[in-house]
Amino acid sequence: MAKKEEHFFEKVYEVVKHVPYGRVTTYGAVARYLGAARSARMVGWAMNNVVDREEVPAHRVVNRIGLLTGKHHFSGTNLMQQLLENEGIEVHEDQIQDFKTHFWDPLKELGEPS
Repeated sequence: MAKKEEHFFEKVYEVVKHVPYGRVTTYGAVARYLGAARSARMVGWAMNNVVDREEVPAHRVVNRIGLLTGKHHFSGTNLMQQLLENEGIEVHEDQIQDFKTHFWDPLKELGEPS
């Protein structure tokens, strides 16, 4: 992994660590917070590489409409969904129900990045 990419991934992980229990954010929201609005895919790649980092709640990062697009990166058939449901988030056919209620925006919650 390139040094610049590795640094970006670490920034992503730091933001995602702040997503509270029972809330979700999106790849794009994390990218916007980091000043890289067009880098939602890079955030997705970071989430795909989060292995062995239990402190990073990767299951709380979904696509812009609340779909569990990263679920195939979790072991087990429905682990991502199960983790979210354990936090009180209803998921139906890989879609978070009442997405707007559960959405956590790092720009609003964390303020401007330093």
